[in-house]
Amino acid sequence: MSETPASAAQPAEGGNPGGTQGKKDERLLHRSLARRLMSRPELGSIVGAAAVFVFFSVIAEPFLRASSLSTVLYASSTIGIMAVPVALLMIGGEFDLSAGVMVVSSALVSSMFSYQMTANTWVGVGVSLLVTLAIGVFNGVLLTRTRLPSFVITLGTFFMLTGLNLGFTKLISGTVSTKSIADMEGFESARAVFASHLSVGGVDIQITILWWIGLVALATWILLRTRVGNWIFAVGGNADAARAVGVPVNKTKIGLYMGVAFAAWISGQHLLFSYDAIQSGDGVGNEFLYIIAAAVGGCLMTGGFGSAIGAAVGAFIFGMASKGIVYAQWNPDWYKFFLGAMLLLATLLNAWVRKRAEDKG
Repeated sequence: MSETPASAAQPAEGGNPGGTQGKKDERLLHRSLARRLMSRPELGSIVGAAAVFVFFSVIAEPFLRASSLSTVLYASSTIGIMAVPVALLMIGGEFDLSAGVMVVSSALVSSMFSYQMTANTWVGVGVSLLVTLAIGVFNGVLLTRTRLPSFVITLGTFFMLTGLNLGFTKLISGTVSTKSIADMEGFESARAVFASHLSVGGVDIQITILWWIGLVALATWILLRTRVGNWIFAVGGNADAARAVGVPVNKTKIGLYMGVAFAAWISGQHLLFSYDAIQSGDGVGNEFLYIIAAAVGGCLMTGGFGSAIGAAVGAFIFGMASKGIVYAQWNPDWYKFFLGAMLLLATLLNAWVRKRAEDKG
């Protein structure tokens, strides 16, 4: 599907192999490279990230300190871990409004199972993985079987999970938060995997940053180097046309929802092992952060276009904004205004870049 036809790599038949034709081909190749750069989905977000970085570097003196940049990266990673699979889902033409509360659901299952069963915390972590992936399968299967919009299906899942999170937590623990599992077997080793930090040059680097980089690398490889990546772009561009040429549309969409669920499991375990207890009402509204980060990173709302790197840059922009506002000693309420403004600007910029690339193509 995305393979370049063999003829595209060959000189035109009957063309003069001499110097004039060679120079023309060289110029065409140069313009083609420029068009490819202009059409990259993450271009706008990279320019935006550079502008935000320079802005806060100038107005907030503590922003450029190593410890401050570490904090910015940590804030970015907590959004970016989820923004990457959400970006892939958006490229595939769908949304997941349950992603924010799914993170908390994953943490609650892990915590309550371990505590109530007095089991090693790794058992709870494993059960949580299975339950969270099942939620992803539920979203994907319901979408492909009913053909309802993903907005409607995942909005329903959002409300169901919100109610289950609160209801089960109150039923089992008697309060809206879980019991501490800090003294249970396996807690320290699980914390080392999901919520530890490394010291690099005297600066603490949270392990979520490594999870984030790993997911970005994996998602980029899938999109650009595998058949599945071709399927994702095809499904998001035109699902009926993709189905007609043999793309497994339903399986691709179910797999994308499972990818979101897997990232929610990682984020949920980080949340649990960072604080050893979970508030069941958390996570509401975070799904919009993930979607906005992906959109700012170049993912079209209509599907078929975007990148994992762009979503990571979008998350980095919001990490810089959330902490830069604090370092500049501004009212943090401005952060929400920034989110909305960046979403509108990014959507307009991405549409403009895409249109120019298509007009020149």
